[in-house]
Amino acid sequence: MSHAAKPVGRFGFAGMEPTSAHLHRLSALLTLILLIMGFSLMAQSFFTVNNAMTVLLQTSVIGLLGLGLTMVILTGGIDLSVGSVLALSGVISAMAVKAGVPVAPAMSLGVLAGAACGAFNGFVITKMRIPPFVATLGMMLIARGLALQLTGAAPISRLGESFGRLGNGALFRVIEMQPNGFPRVIFPGIPYPAILLLVTAIAVAYLLRRRQIGRHIYATGSNEEAARLSGVRVDHVKLYAYTMSGALAGLAGNVLMSRLVTAQPSEGVMYELDAIAAAVIGGASLSGGIGTVTGTMIGAFIIGILRNGLNMAGVSAFIQQIVIGLVVIGAVWLDQVRNRQ
Repeated sequence: MSHAAKPVGRFGFAGMEPTSAHLHRLSALLTLILLIMGFSLMAQSFFTVNNAMTVLLQTSVIGLLGLGLTMVILTGGIDLSVGSVLALSGVISAMAVKAGVPVAPAMSLGVLAGAACGAFNGFVITKMRIPPFVATLGMMLIARGLALQLTGAAPISRLGESFGRLGNGALFRVIEMQPNGFPRVIFPGIPYPAILLLVTAIAVAYLLRRRQIGRHIYATGSNEEAARLSGVRVDHVKLYAYTMSGALAGLAGNVLMSRLVTAQPSEGVMYELDAIAAAVIGGASLSGGIGTVTGTMIGAFIIGILRNGLNMAGVSAFIQQIVIGLVVIGAVWLDQVRNRQ
């Protein structure tokens, strides 16, 4: 036991933050910089303030999902349900608004619904001993079915201007009225979803690096049996990670539906793959125990900039899927190479 759980490195268990993980993260950052430079040369409008704010806005949803997935992946698990949970949470928030609940409490209900889905995932995995892949695949179908059933597969619209403030508002936005009476945007402002992503990322990073539950998450993914023998409540840690993943999916659902000012029960399809890709591209290991918030944020922006840049270059959505699929395969291959080393 003492050999398996030998404390080395900043996180207290062997293998949690090896040098190869730092190199992986640095290579991801270099890739991000090269993408920005490349797309700036391809399209003049890419490297502008307006487009930068657009990328921030577009990346916020994947970033929020990626933060939740990072915690789950660190435990050695996977969560395939976040896209469907996103849709269900957004639908519940919208239905609450339609029922007369103020926007903030209504959105809180959506986040709680997401957390409940995550807690159910954790319960099924820890108590029923069902593999995470199967358990979360089941929740993916359940949550999507619930969202479609509750809405009759129809979008919920006319949610009011206040519902769209979170997704469409911006800090420091500067607008000038022109002589013809039409407004002109001087500075688009920092989107509220980007600010929310930053605050959430800081909170999750603090939790993982400074709190006991964070150290236990790393320990569980690094060596589950050694962690259990060292007194870590492994089942409790996994339940916490899946609940947080569901809650962050609920928060992402609020952001996305607020941007649309319409609750679409069919939204979020394949979002879980982008979120997993963001974590893996940023250096998280699918074997567990390795990964950081910084890496996940870099991965999320690589995907966001790839989509934005390819779109501006006139590349079709189908080709974009192929490119991102190849990037994901490459990231996982590098992860496997790192594990063998």
